[in-house]
Amino acid sequence: MSRITITVNGQTLVGNTHQPLLEQLEQAGLQPEFQCRNGVCGACRCKLQKGAVVQEDAMAYLAAGEILTCSSTPSQDVDVEFDYQVSFVARKAANL
Repeated sequence: MSRITITVNGQTLVGNTHQPLLEQLEQAGLQPEFQCRNGVCGACRCKLQKGAVVQEDAMAYLAAGEILTCSSTPSQDVDVEFDYQVSFVARKAANL
C-alpha cells in the first residue's frame, strides 16, 4: 500500500492506492454526491485534473478527463475537482 495525496477542490487529504476514491473521501469526512457505488449512475463523476487512477468498467457516460470516484482507485497523487462544493461531516478517525 502506498500513501498518496488526494486534492479535492483545492483541499489536500492523505490517501492510499488500494481503496476507491469515494471510500477515501468519505473516510476523510467529505460527502461527495453518489447513488449506486458501482459505476452505473454517474452521480460521483468528477474531473481528474492531475495524476492517474485505475478506472474499473462503468456504464455511466464519462467525458474526456472525467472519472467516477466509486470505481476509480488512485495509482499516484491525484487532484480532482467536483462541479459543486463538497460538504464536510465531522471528521472520523481513519487509518488510510
